[in-house]
Parts: sequence; C-alpha cells; structure tokens
Amino acid sequence: MTLVTDTTSLSALCDRLASERFVAVDTEFMRDKTYYSKLCLVQLGGAEEVAAVDTLAPGLDLAPLYALMADPGVLKVFHAARQDVEIFVHQADAVPAPLFDTQIAAMVCGFGDAVSYDRLVRGLTGVRLDKTSRFTDWSHRPLTPRQVEYALADVIHLRPAYERLHKQLEKTGRLEWLSEEMAVLTDPKTYRVPPQDAWRRLKIRSTKPKFLCVLRELAAWREIEAQQRDVPRNRVLRDDALVDVAAQMPQTPDELARSRAFNRESSSGKVARAILEAVERALALPKEDWPALPEQADTPQGRQPVADLLRLLLKIKCEENDVAPKLIASADDLDAIAANDDADVPAMKGWRLEVFGDAALAVKHGRLGMTFDPEKDRVRLIEISA
Repeated sequence: MTLVTDTTSLSALCDRLASERFVAVDTEFMRDKTYYSKLCLVQLGGAEEVAAVDTLAPGLDLAPLYALMADPGVLKVFHAARQDVEIFVHQADAVPAPLFDTQIAAMVCGFGDAVSYDRLVRGLTGVRLDKTSRFTDWSHRPLTPRQVEYALADVIHLRPAYERLHKQLEKTGRLEWLSEEMAVLTDPKTYRVPPQDAWRRLKIRSTKPKFLCVLRELAAWREIEAQQRDVPRNRVLRDDALVDVAAQMPQTPDELARSRAFNRESSSGKVARAILEAVERALALPKEDWPALPEQADTPQGRQPVADLLRLLLKIKCEENDVAPKLIASADDLDAIAANDDADVPAMKGWRLEVFGDAALAVKHGRLGMTFDPEKDRVRLIEISA
C-alpha cells in the first residue's frame, strides 16, 4: 500500500498501470465549502498494487494521472462514477474513458436501485467494509495511516466486484444493456450544464413564462457568481430566496427589500444590484425568448388504472429478470405508455422493450393479465385468449 506524493513516483505508477487490462479508481473529495469539488485523494487499484495519490501534495503534477484516465487501452472501473468523473472533467477537461460503473452494472444484475458500495461488495465477495472514516476531513494533512488504509480498501475490493459483475453480465448476455448508461456517463455534456439551464434544477410551482424568464436569468447569474467565487450556490443566494425574488420581480431596492431574504440595508449592496440587473435583463427580453416548461400530458381519464397495472407489471418483470426497475422505466414513463402506445420512452426501445415494453402493451390491450397465486404467494402473469 503506497501513498504517492511526488510527480516522479506518480509517473512511474501510472506507467505500470497503463499495462493493466483495467484499473479500479476512487476519489475522496470535499465540497461543503466550494462550488467545485476539492479533490483530496485518488485511489488506484491494479492487479498487483494499490496506491493513493495525495493530490494536495506540494508540487505534485497530476498530468500522468490524467493521461492514464484518458488511455483508451485501460478500462477505468468506478462505483457510482458521476461525481468522480465530474471532478476529472473540471480539472483535466476530459472524461475518463473507457469507463465501467459497478453501481449501474449491479442494477442490471439484480442488486436493486443505486446499491451502495459496501452492500455490493458484501453481496459479491462476503467482505464487510469498515465505513467509520466515511465522513473524515480528507483535506486535512497529514493523512493518518488509518485514513489511507480506509481509502485503499475501496479500490482493493472494487477489482473482484468488477470481475464478478462482468462475468455475470457475460453469462447472461447483458453487457450491451450497459451501453446507453455508459454513453451518458462518458458524454462531457453530462457534466457541463450551461448557466442558462441552471433554473431547471429548481423546485418551482408556477409555470408562467414571465416568471420562468426572470428565474432563468437569476439562476444563471447565481451559477456564474458561484463558479467565479468557487462557493456553493446557496452561499450566493438560497434556492427559496431565488424563487421568491423571481416571483416578486423587483425593479428597485425598495421592492427587493420586501423579499424575505433582504432588508432595507442589504437591498442596496453589490449582490442586490446584480439581482436587480438580472431582473431588468429578463424583463427586457421579447416574449418569444421567454422559456417554457415542457407540457406535461395528463394521463387521459380512465387510463390511470392502466398506469397502476403497469407499475405492478414493472415490479413483476424486474423480479423475473433480476434488473432494477429504475433502469427500465420511471413513473412518468409508465404514465406515458398508459396514454400512448408509441410513447417515446426508453422502456419501449431496445432490450427494455423485450424485458418490459411488449408485456406492457399486452397488459394495456387485454392480452396479458395478472392473478394472485396463493400457492407461491405472489402475483403471476397469465395470457388471455382473444
């Protein structure tokens, strides 16, 4: 077990790992006080060695690490990769590829939705991981031997977890099932959300275009401000305050002072001026440039029982096929199928169509029914003759 703190050692390590078929990767980072994750440690696991790279070590050049992450000949194995990958995209401007996410693979192999790493390792290897250092401050130096040992355990056990998942996927012919999810994870657009789209992550009740226009401009301003200052969004302005200001559409400091997040003193400061300028920009836009939420088609009257049946069918089919329901269809997807045979949702395409979509249409049109089997204490499917 090695803690790498200098560029020469890192370069030599990455050269050795570049000859591996796959490398297990994990990161430790802090994000409670910053907009961008502060990378504190990168753990790498090869067939014969594991190492932790102290990314905060003075003078350490991470170029060899970034080169390994971009090496097309080495598969990078992560668990729940999105946050880890986002860090590499921000720091190295590249997505680690090729990539394999054991959490998504576990969903295909019947471990349920978003299975935790320790549960997956326990299920595949029987090893119980020590998670007592999960909430440690990884930015504090020096790191203790216990911290390093804890961090390295993740990549040590990630290798056999990957091998067993991969073997199971090959045996069941489901490797291709991962392709869509891996394509999303390796697309740089997944991690680069334009500030003008930041408003879409907010919980809102009103769908009035004028309100959405102001909200969009305010959210974009906050996103850029948070990025430039490298602070969490809510350090600039809380979500609820942002939505409240957008609803009020203040155009003067006095009007802004009526918002819950401001008073007469704070409504004339630098942040207040930026908010008023954002509102002014939004209100100056022509109506054709106002945003609108996609129209949510209500489930037609009489179709809600069909959607309820599809929810039960999804559970049955996922249990039969040992695959997580989240990977097949969302609640909105089921509503869409209930309303339209040609719904443009993933469940009606590719392998999902075979596992669930065809059966969904059969239930919808009365060709497939469900009944409770008291002997087996479960619901089973029955074909219905015309």
